[in-house]
Amino acid sequence: MNKTALALALIASSAAAQAPIPAPAKPAAGDAPASYVPHRVYDTRNKRFTDFETMLSALIYADVVFLGEQHDDPGTHRLEAATLEGLTRRRGNIVLALEMFERDAQKPLDFYLAGRMTEKDFLAVSRPWPRYDTDYRPLVEFARWYKWPVIAGNIPRRDASLIARNGLSLLDTLNATERAFIAKDLNCPHDAYFDRFKQTMGEMSGHGPANGAAMTDSAKAAQLERIYQSQCSKDETMGESIARALAAAPPRALVLHVNGAFHSDYRQGTAARAQARLKDKQVSVVSFIPVDDLDKADGKSERSIGDYIVFTLKPPATPK
Repeated sequence: MNKTALALALIASSAAAQAPIPAPAKPAAGDAPASYVPHRVYDTRNKRFTDFETMLSALIYADVVFLGEQHDDPGTHRLEAATLEGLTRRRGNIVLALEMFERDAQKPLDFYLAGRMTEKDFLAVSRPWPRYDTDYRPLVEFARWYKWPVIAGNIPRRDASLIARNGLSLLDTLNATERAFIAKDLNCPHDAYFDRFKQTMGEMSGHGPANGAAMTDSAKAAQLERIYQSQCSKDETMGESIARALAAAPPRALVLHVNGAFHSDYRQGTAARAQARLKDKQVSVVSFIPVDDLDKADGKSERSIGDYIVFTLKPPATPK
């Protein structure tokens, strides 16, 4: 029995002795955007700036909407909550999917949503991100009130780390339960996404051997390939999770997937993996970009990044 399963068993066995778990509080109409968030929205298809509500009125026709964020940007997270609230007003029937929870956390997440586990116990076994309380809890609580599914869609980070060190050969060492936490089909093509990944990784400076010895070009290439395989395993797993969630949902459901922008920008990464599994479905991509000056935000130069670009105002630098 793994640690998560053991924890769930212990929690379940003591449930009768616990106080009743409180029901979720109903989100008020204005709770998602608690106050005004400075932003500008660029419609890349029509090549012009538009407004937030107009963007939402178009997104309701999609089957899957990707919200590509820059992690830890407060304005982005508040607008993600506003997006969920706005789509609810127009359509409802939402499935929330998150990069920030891994597949092996799905059972405790389901227990929490169903009122069978306290939030404290849920968080103790689900490895939430450090800023969960401010950045992602509002989304989960909103979905919990409406009794919508929340999908823990990512590969367990321990497996992603092992693939980065050992390559996809790791898969041959997993038992059936462990293998089910990773996408069945894994592809790592050397395409435009690989080129962007390689550029982002740079020359791998600072990632050499611990003893300080220089890495050969072939060793660098092999290391880059393993790290890229780890990246692709995340994309494939999240893409598969999205496709499964949509297939299991009632008719006309919309999957709203929140992830780091790299996973969905240019319709690559997770967005491409999901679209490959949902060939007849409409997938929309929104990318959030924090900038220093909203008046100088340039949508034209970024228009291939997604269907909409939401520019947010970077928070002021912390005084030294």
